[in-house]
Amino acid sequence: MLIKVFGAAVQGIDALVVTIEVNCTQGIRFFLVGLPDAAVKESHERIVSAVQHNGYKFPRRQIVINMAPADIRKEGSAYDLPLAVGILASAELIKPDKLSQYMIMGELSLDGSILPIKGALPIAIKAREDGFKGLIVPQANVKEAAVVNNLDVYGVGNIREVIEFFNDERVLSPTVIDTRKEFYQQQCEFDLDFEDVKGQENVKRAFEVAAAGGHNLIMIGPPGAGKSMMAKRIASIMPPLTLQEALETTKIHSVAGKMERGSSLLSQRPFRAPHHTISSVALVGGGAFPQPGEISLAHNGVLFLDELPEFSRQVLEVMRQPLEDRKITISRAKYSIEYPASLMLVASMNPCPCGYYNHPEKKCICPPGSVLKYLNRISGPLLDRIDIQIEIVPVPFEKMADSRPGEPSAVIRERVIRARDIQAERFKDIPGVYCNAQMNTKLLNRFAQPDEFGKERLKDAMKRFGLSARAYDRILKVARTIADLAGSENVLSVHIAEAINYRNLDRENWAG
Repeated sequence: MLIKVFGAAVQGIDALVVTIEVNCTQGIRFFLVGLPDAAVKESHERIVSAVQHNGYKFPRRQIVINMAPADIRKEGSAYDLPLAVGILASAELIKPDKLSQYMIMGELSLDGSILPIKGALPIAIKAREDGFKGLIVPQANVKEAAVVNNLDVYGVGNIREVIEFFNDERVLSPTVIDTRKEFYQQQCEFDLDFEDVKGQENVKRAFEVAAAGGHNLIMIGPPGAGKSMMAKRIASIMPPLTLQEALETTKIHSVAGKMERGSSLLSQRPFRAPHHTISSVALVGGGAFPQPGEISLAHNGVLFLDELPEFSRQVLEVMRQPLEDRKITISRAKYSIEYPASLMLVASMNPCPCGYYNHPEKKCICPPGSVLKYLNRISGPLLDRIDIQIEIVPVPFEKMADSRPGEPSAVIRERVIRARDIQAERFKDIPGVYCNAQMNTKLLNRFAQPDEFGKERLKDAMKRFGLSARAYDRILKVARTIADLAGSENVLSVHIAEAINYRNLDRENWAG
C-alpha cells in the first residue's frame, strides 16, 4: 500500500515541504532513498524499537521509502516520526484518511517518546503557507510552533498518542497561546540595568547615542574600567522588538537550536558575546551542516566583541561585508544560503598590551611602538564601520562609594524610543533604511547637513585633531542622532561638537 506523509526540511531560515512516500510489499528488506544523511538512515533502528516498545508489530515486509524532492539533502533525526507513521500506515496499522492534512516532525527515542527538534517555527510557517490543517511536533517545541496562527499545532510526547490520534482513538487539543500578550509582557524585564553603573556619564551618553541611531561602538580603556559591565546593559536601553523583528529573530534561533524549551517568541533583543578564540565559520555561519553563526544570532540585537585585538585578523575581516550589507551569504559548491545579519556591533579593547596607556595613575610599561602595533591589529576598513569610538577611564573612589543609584535604563530607553520614532518617520519612504546608521552619502546630504557654525567647527576639528577623511560621514551620522535625541530638526554646532568627541581613534596623536 502506497502512503504519503508530509514533513519539512529547513534551508537557511526557511523550510520546504518534504513528501515521504512509503510502499510496503512482500519481502523483508528496507530501502530509504531521497538523499538522506546518516542520521536519517539510522532512523530505521529507532523506529523499530519505538514501535515494538509500545505494543505494535513492526511490519516484516519489504519497505521502500522515498523522500521527495530527492535532490534536497535530508538531515537530522527529526524525520523519525513521519517515517514511522508512514510505515505503519502503509502496513495498514494506521488509518490513512487524515495523513494528507497534517505535517509531522519529531525525533523518536527507543521507548517511543518524542524528543525536541530544530526549526519548529519555520516549519510551522511553511505548514500554514501550504494549506495544511495542522502540525504535529514534540511537546517541547509546541509553544514555539504555536506562535503561527490559523494552524492547529499539536504537541505530543509519545508515538502512541500520534497512532491513536490518526486511528480516531484519541483526541488531541491544539495549543493556543496569546502571542501578543506574552510578547509584550516580557519586553521590559531586564536582569541588568544602567542604574548599577557608577560614574562614566560620558560613556553612558555614548551608549544612548549608539542605541538611538543604531551605531556601532567601540570602547578603549584599561582593565576594570567597566567596559564589559556597560556593554552587557545596552540591550536594556534599545527600543523594543517589533513583532516582525521578533519573528525573524526567533526563526534564526529556532533553526540553530538555541531556543529554550517551552519558549515561544523571543521578546528581547539578542545579546551575543563570543569568545575571542571563535573561528570564522562559527562567527559568520556555514559548515558541513549549514548553521547560522554568531553574526546572524545577533540579528536585530547586539554582537559584543570583548578584547577586540585578541580576535584573529581573519575573523575580524570576514565581518566587514555583513556589517555593510546587513546579511551574510554562505556559498558552497552544492548550496547557497543567505542569513540576515542586521546588528549593532559593540566592541571593547585595552589601549595597549599592558592595558595602562593613558591611565591617569598607573604607568604604561609597553616598549616604544607597541601601542601603535597593538592598535593596528584592527584594520582601517573595520574601524571605518564603527561610528562611535569612546575612551573610558577608571571610576574614582568617591563615585564608586556613592550608594545613590544612577539613571535607570527605563528612562534612557524612553529617550531612545523617541529618537527612533523620529527616524522611522524620516525614512518611511526609503526601503531598507530604518535608522541613522544606515544612511548613505546621498541621505546624509539630505538630512544631516550642519548649519554654518557646525561646518566651521567640523572643518576646524579635522585640521586640529588630524581626523581622517573617513571620519567625516561618521561624524555627520552621529550628529544627526544627537540632534534627534535633542528633538532638533536641524544639525547644530553643538551636535557636531559632541559627535567629534566620539572619534578618539581617528586622532593622529592618540597612540603617540
